[in-house]
Amino acid sequence: MSTGQMPPWLQEQLMKLQQSQQNLQSVLTQKQHLQMEKVETEKALEELRKADEDDNVYKHSGSILIKSTKKELVDELEEKLEMAKTRFTVLEKQETRIKETLKEQETKITEMMRGGAGSGAKMTDQPAKIDDPRK
Repeated sequence: MSTGQMPPWLQEQLMKLQQSQQNLQSVLTQKQHLQMEKVETEKALEELRKADEDDNVYKHSGSILIKSTKKELVDELEEKLEMAKTRFTVLEKQETRIKETLKEQETKITEMMRGGAGSGAKMTDQPAKIDDPRK
């Protein structure tokens, strides 16, 4: 069956499935970026903790460096790390929900194609009759 002959109810379900797949990809990309940010922050914290209390330390703000204290920077980086962990947890929950939704949508599409659509339309194994233009 070509997409031109695809029933509207099936097209709708396939569009919903595609949207869920895009949402999942977006969440996975966000998780990947967050993981990289977390690793960078952990490395920065590790290096900062090696510094002496009286060492000059700087933080990046836009395109400039601003002098700061070790304590201020450690506090900022620890807060950034906690925020990243929280966001990561939220994204993991979203990922789980989207994966469950995808399974449900795939099951629904399979069931609809096997027999019954909500609109009463049924798909059969028999090909659609096409008028022969040569007659």
